[in-house]
Amino acid sequence: MQTETEKAIYSRTQRLLGGEMLETLGAVRVLVVGVGGVGSWCAEGLLRSGITHLTLVDSDRVCASNVNRQAMATVKTLGQVKVEALRARLLEINPDACIEAVQAVYSEENAGQFDLDAYDYVIDAIDSLKDKAALILRASASRATLFSSMGAACKVDPTLVKVAEFWEVRGCPLGAALRKRLRKAGTLPGKKFLCVYDDQVLPNLGDPDPDAPRANGTLAPVTAIFGFTLAGLVIRDTLRSKK
Repeated sequence: MQTETEKAIYSRTQRLLGGEMLETLGAVRVLVVGVGGVGSWCAEGLLRSGITHLTLVDSDRVCASNVNRQAMATVKTLGQVKVEALRARLLEINPDACIEAVQAVYSEENAGQFDLDAYDYVIDAIDSLKDKAALILRASASRATLFSSMGAACKVDPTLVKVAEFWEVRGCPLGAALRKRLRKAGTLPGKKFLCVYDDQVLPNLGDPDPDAPRANGTLAPVTAIFGFTLAGLVIRDTLRSKK
């Protein structure tokens, strides 16, 4: 049941989708793993669209180099736990939302701590190849619908962002590395899933980040479009399922 505050802030969503669909969105449960430049905007896009039950998973703290692309990263949140900073931002948008913040790395070793069957959707916005593969395998074997982000760094043109089934992603080094890893291990996803990706790969022209010299350059318009596209996929799938 929506609160009076939620009825007000989601009035435009209700006008577009109808009251019944807004109630359906309000019951959806989403796990967002990785709340960096992609996952943070995905979570915000979901909440602003009426999905109010979110679990955020990430182990990092906000640092200065996050400010150029992450929703909760500002000079005021430097040093804060990312999931806590994002939870605080989301509750400023909808104070009645149910936002759980989990400061942890999702990995093969601790995967048992997460009941993926408790969610309707799992969003993979992990950077680590090993941990990303672990989440994809487990999520694709669960009842949840999985949507995954491929690499969003080294890109400047948001109009090139695409959506494709995992095995059809082309031109993305991260996607290729994931497929190679899974084939080599002989452990393939249990079901098909859609990915957000961009086949533009540009070189880094500037000096490396002193805190993370191997990190690639990124821009907010691209990472945000990745995140909002993931949020849009959840909403679209929910609409289709309801119909």
